Amino acid sequence: MNEAYENVIETPENIVYVRPVAVSDLPDEIREQASGLTELYAVHDGAGQRLALVRDRKLAFVVARQNDMAPVSVH
Repeated sequence: MNEAYENVIETPENIVYVRPVAVSDLPDEIREQASGLTELYAVHDGAGQRLALVRDRKLAFVVARQNDMAPVSVH
């Protein structure tokens, strides 16, 4: 996922961070919607606010780019 994406210019304001999240660490209402998954991927802004939860890493990057954000992976 370190491919250049020509439509997004990376600036400090639009960088978002993608990281895995254990479903067991999430609130009950989200766990119920996770359909048997053990891990989701979260997209966070620079202040740490969670912007989205999605089923896989690739989708997290797609969602970020579709919203004019520059995603980076957090390990």
